[in-house]
Amino acid sequence: MIHITLPDGSRREYDQALSIFEIAASISLGLAKAAVAGRVNGSLVDCGFLISRDTRVSIVTVREPDGLEILRRSCALLLAMTIRQLYPHAQVLDGAVVGDGFYCELAHEHALSAYDLQNIETRMHILAATNHSMSHLLSRYPSNPLRLSEGPHVPSTSVIQAFTLNHLGGTSRQRIYGVCWASPHELDEWRAPQHVMVMNIDERQTDYAQAVTDALRRAGLRANSDVRNEHISSKIRLHRQQAVPYLLVIGDKELDGGFVSLRSSVGEDLGQMSVEAVCERLRLGVGHDQAFADEPVPATSIE
Repeated sequence: MIHITLPDGSRREYDQALSIFEIAASISLGLAKAAVAGRVNGSLVDCGFLISRDTRVSIVTVREPDGLEILRRSCALLLAMTIRQLYPHAQVLDGAVVGDGFYCELAHEHALSAYDLQNIETRMHILAATNHSMSHLLSRYPSNPLRLSEGPHVPSTSVIQAFTLNHLGGTSRQRIYGVCWASPHELDEWRAPQHVMVMNIDERQTDYAQAVTDALRRAGLRANSDVRNEHISSKIRLHRQQAVPYLLVIGDKELDGGFVSLRSSVGEDLGQMSVEAVCERLRLGVGHDQAFADEPVPATSIE
């Protein structure tokens, strides 16, 4: 007999080896449908991973950070595969999860355009809807970028539903950036007008910029991050054109000091302050929004 210990301390017995997915299905069909990976003695594994001995197992869904990262990494891999389908001579150089989504970096003899970006996204949605297993697609495209090919990945492409490609940058080496969420509703919220945009100066501040963004969201503010590998002046110009009311700029100084620099959309430098102070300031700045006016400011942390 195989004894599986679940996170709540309960134990289940099975008379033969079984996969993470089968364990999830034995608990509930809803959990099996939601599963994107598992933890075996604390290590993340694919849903197809076989358990043949006594161990501790937990089921990972997209409702936790590890599950959402797995979803985004799988979406990035779907992008890499789509590029290979549409542009067989393109070389996919790199790819990773970043911010609220992912990116793929590629080289192609002809620079891709915004029109190409739309075609790529359309093909990605078609490929996602085919419900292919990710392991099957990986076997067809064995030379994908290392950081994308390393698992775990979602069980099938049908899990990848709420995504969009939102930026194409570069010339000889181009980066396609995308956003991926667990549900269409969350993607719609990301697309909605934001109160504040968090921007890093370079890739060294990426993680801190995203942590600040998450803290602002927990405080009830509509915040997005722009962690693209683009010049900060281009980012500021873009989001001013989009009329985002407030911009947070994060460089090494802010990273080292644990604070942020706040600017208004009209270019006013509002100074350096803690994330908590930003939450207070922005709630006053968007006081016309009744949803913010009616609620107290919760405690905010970037942990």
